Amino acid sequence: MNAVARPEAHGASLWHAVSRNHRDRPALQGGFDVDLAIVGGGFSGLSTALHAAGKGLSVAILEAEFIAWGATGRNAGFVVPNFAKMDPDTILAHLGPERGERLIDFAAGSADLVFGLIKRHGIDCDALQSGWIQPAHSPAALEKVKSRANQWTQRGRPVAALDRQEVEALTGAKGYVGGWMDRSGGVLNPVGYARGLADASEKAGARIFEQTRVTSVDRMADGWVLKTPASSVRAGKVLIATNAYGGPLNPLLQRTYFPLKVFQIATAPLPREIRTRLLPGGQGVGDTRRNLFTFRFDAENRLISGGMHILGAGADTRVPQTIWRRLARHLDLPDLPPLAYSWSGMAAVEPDFLPHLLDLGPGLIAGRACNGRGIAMTTAMGKVLADWAAGTDARDLPLPFGPPAPIPFHALMRHAPNMLLGWSMLRDRMDEAG
Repeated sequence: MNAVARPEAHGASLWHAVSRNHRDRPALQGGFDVDLAIVGGGFSGLSTALHAAGKGLSVAILEAEFIAWGATGRNAGFVVPNFAKMDPDTILAHLGPERGERLIDFAAGSADLVFGLIKRHGIDCDALQSGWIQPAHSPAALEKVKSRANQWTQRGRPVAALDRQEVEALTGAKGYVGGWMDRSGGVLNPVGYARGLADASEKAGARIFEQTRVTSVDRMADGWVLKTPASSVRAGKVLIATNAYGGPLNPLLQRTYFPLKVFQIATAPLPREIRTRLLPGGQGVGDTRRNLFTFRFDAENRLISGGMHILGAGADTRVPQTIWRRLARHLDLPDLPPLAYSWSGMAAVEPDFLPHLLDLGPGLIAGRACNGRGIAMTTAMGKVLADWAAGTDARDLPLPFGPPAPIPFHALMRHAPNMLLGWSMLRDRMDEAG
C-alpha cells in the first residue's frame, strides 16, 4: 500500500483539498452590536446565520479557525434524515406524543431541507440526493431495520425495506441479509456545502469572521458581550455552535457529551469497471454493525470509508490502514486502489443520541445535533434556532431543551466509546456467525 497523504496536518481533509469555492474572510477588529452572535462556523452556525439573516436579524459568526474547520469539514458527507439509535416509536415513548412527533417531523424533513438549500442558493458541492442505505449484518438486525422502515413508511416518508438481493444490487456488497433505504438522503462534499452556506449567509446580510477566537461570553444588562483577543461583540442573543471543538470556552459543556474521534479515508479513484459494480446509483451506505461500516464515492470515484480506534498510540497511521483493509475485504476488492487521503475529526455524541439545545442563560443557547447525523440535523437545527433568535421561546422548538447535564464520572466515561470498541467488534462477529 502506498504512503498516505494526511491533509489534516494542514488543518484540512479531502474535502478542503478538492472544494472549489474557497474564500478567505477577515478576522474581527474593533467591535459592534448585533441581534445574534454565533460562535462557530460549522453547519449549525452557518444554517442559523442564513435563516436568521433571512428574517431581518443582524447576525455575526465568530470562527476561531476557518469555515468548516471542525467536524463540519472532517466527516464523510452523508446526508441522513433519521436518528442514529432511536426510531420513531422509541422517541414517542421517550419524549411523549406531542414533543416526540415534533422531533420526528424535524428529522424527517432534514435532508430535503439540505438539498433544497443547495438548489436555491446554487451551492457547488457535488450534491446527490440519491438515497441512504442501511444494510443489516445479521437476522436480528434485519428485524430491527424492517421495523424502522415500517415506522417511517407510516409517516409518509420515501423509504423501503430491502431484501438480500436488493441490497446486493444497490450496493455491490455481498453478505448482508437485507436492509432499508431512505430515498430522501444522499451525499455531498461537506466543505463545499458549508462554504456555500457561508456565501448565502453573507448575501442575506450576515457577517462572518475567521481567525476570531471567542475567549469569553459574559452577561450584561441587555444581552451578552463576546470577547476575543482583539475585539468584542455585543449581542442580544448568543448561540454556541462549536460541538466538540469548544475548547475551554465553557468547561461545563465539555462534560455533557462523549467526544468521539473518527477517522476517514479516501482511496485513489477506482477504475470504471469496478465503479459500475459498487453503488451504481451513488447512494451512501452505513450498516448496522456496532463497529459501523460505511462507504460512498465522491465525484471523482474515490472510495470513502471511516472508522474508530481502540488504542490511541500510532492511530493516525494504523487506523487508516485498517479501514483500507476493511474496505477491500467487505467489498471484495483485492486490487483496491491505494489510499490517497486520510483525516480525522471529533464528533460530539449525546448519551441518548438525540439532538439537544442547552440552556446556558437568558438568550444564550448551545446546540448539538450530530451523533453521526450532522449534516442533515445541524442544518435543520439552524432553521429552528433562527426562530428562537427572532423571538420564539426555546421551549416551543421541536428539539429537547434544558440545562446542561454533565455525564457522571465524565473524565473516565469520555473514553467509553473507544474502550468498548473491541467488545463491539466481537459481538458483531458473533452476530454474523450465529
